[in-house]
Amino acid sequence: MKDEALKVVESVLAQGRTAMVEYEAKQVLRAYGLPVPNEKLAKTLDEALKYAEEIGYPVAMKLMSPQILHKSDAKVVLLNIKTPEELREKWGEIHENARKYRPDAEILGVLIAPMLKPGREVIIGVTEDPQFGHALMFGLGGIFVEVLKDVTFRIIPISERDAEKMIREIKGYPILAGARGEEPADIDAIVELLMKVSELVDELKDYIKEMDLNPVFVYEKGRGAVVVDARIILKVPEEREREIGQSYREKCA
Repeated sequence: MKDEALKVVESVLAQGRTAMVEYEAKQVLRAYGLPVPNEKLAKTLDEALKYAEEIGYPVAMKLMSPQILHKSDAKVVLLNIKTPEELREKWGEIHENARKYRPDAEILGVLIAPMLKPGREVIIGVTEDPQFGHALMFGLGGIFVEVLKDVTFRIIPISERDAEKMIREIKGYPILAGARGEEPADIDAIVELLMKVSELVDELKDYIKEMDLNPVFVYEKGRGAVVVDARIILKVPEEREREIGQSYREKCA
């Protein structure tokens, strides 16, 4: 697990970057067994058409660029592409949108992804505190995190009991538990997600600065969860800075 994730981390740092694009972040998550969609990075239109056929229409298209991390702002996320003809048209559109937003953007490819069934949205985040180390955040997504700030924190590493408590102590927990006759969400899947993120960050703590899994779709009990979007910000380990020197730090800033 760690070796596979480190290959991705080292590749990004070797390019002088500390911000991973979504595709790279999900490769790290996949190495630790987190549930991510069956997505493929297409570098050409022919590859995009091939991958869409393999995944099955409808698909989503997300342009990957280190200079365009807020993809919605740049209009480089296109959803519900239903046919090869539409994909051909949207391939040009998504690249044109990227050029208009950031003419100098380096384009790594276009992520071809399945259209996912919506679920209850949660957010999982990681930040690093100078005194206490890495902290894990959990909350419901959408308005609950944006407006109500309904989140909870624990210092990494966490136990399974910690994960269960985090889920139950947010004010929005009744939504997950099945309010007003709704089916309860898959709480066990959320616990597993929190535990795996804790393991990932604990093992890669010299490299991870921030992580944001948002949104995560959680389905009904027994049906799991899936990480829809992911962002990871890296840091350069101290030994690497000493090894390569000040120029490396400036390059990755």
